[in-house]
Amino acid sequence: WFVVEEGARVTPQTTYDPTRSAGSVAFDDAVAEPLEAPYLFPGLQFATAAVCAEMIGAAEKVLDMTVEYSKQREQFGRPIGSFQAIKHKCAEMATELEASRAAAYYACWAVATGAEDAALSTHIAKSYCSDQLAHLAGEGVQGHGGIAFTWEHDMHLYLKRIKTAQVFLGDGPYHRERIARIVGL
Repeated sequence: WFVVEEGARVTPQTTYDPTRSAGSVAFDDAVAEPLEAPYLFPGLQFATAAVCAEMIGAAEKVLDMTVEYSKQREQFGRPIGSFQAIKHKCAEMATELEASRAAAYYACWAVATGAEDAALSTHIAKSYCSDQLAHLAGEGVQGHGGIAFTWEHDMHLYLKRIKTAQVFLGDGPYHRERIARIVGL
């Protein structure tokens, strides 16, 4: 991470999530000053915890939409939510959401209060939320069937938001590597 006064060029990039913009930065004869770790890490921890919280919000909506859809969509003369497989899928999604919520909330608290384990808890939350909530979003799409991929339904937007957040500020393997370093593995 650098502070650059002049000479940087930003080129917009196409992203998986059409509601979130991104770009690549090129430095053309630019003078850049590296940011020192004491200034950089707290901001990254805060941003990472915030991304986890954003993923929680999107995942809540995915679960709510999936449960509601399973009550309305009928197959074989009854709502698909009455089938045991769909009930189990929704229950697993709820479990993934609540476990992720606990990790994300703790990370947000740790960062906000300057807790000693703020870095560790943030890495744990991002690793866990990235993996579990991306799986949850995929299950939500599967629970909706083909309608989830159409512009007539919003499910695909939540999937795209969660999948983009999954890799933003580091994916699961990146954060697991950081966890291993912190605990001395």
